[in-house]
Amino acid sequence: MRSTPRILAVSSGGGHWVEMLRIVSAFEGADLAFATVNGDYRREVPRHRFYAVRDATRWNKLGLARLALGILKILLSERPDVVVTTGAAPGYFALRMGKWLGVKTIWLDSIANVDELSLSGQMAGRFADLWLTQWPHLATPHPASDSQRIPEYAGAVL
Repeated sequence: MRSTPRILAVSSGGGHWVEMLRIVSAFEGADLAFATVNGDYRREVPRHRFYAVRDATRWNKLGLARLALGILKILLSERPDVVVTTGAAPGYFALRMGKWLGVKTIWLDSIANVDELSLSGQMAGRFADLWLTQWPHLATPHPASDSQRIPEYAGAVL
């Protein structure tokens, strides 16, 4: 057992990446690696291991398969104790495959999703050990979904 937890932080680009950077201080003292879709982001986390993966959308099945294989390769190389993700597709695959490998998983849904959870969050949330939303009303059970699992609200990062 490692004395320092190994964390893999995974995100898409743009706002997902910005949100990930805003929570980095929570990982102080951990052995941290990043995986994202833009290789240029490496310069923003120079003291940490960094992986760039292909981005893909749900409309590009071959691209999604390549993305999933890239994420699996990183997971097998890093062997993290925890996967933390702000979404979207790279985070979904990291969370699902990390779970298969026995890794603890955290999904933080994007603050941009004000009215409803992101599609990736809706798909991944039920598999996350900790599922968070940044909007309190999205963590409140709705009459039509009382029997479904909902995310927790613990504050917003922006």
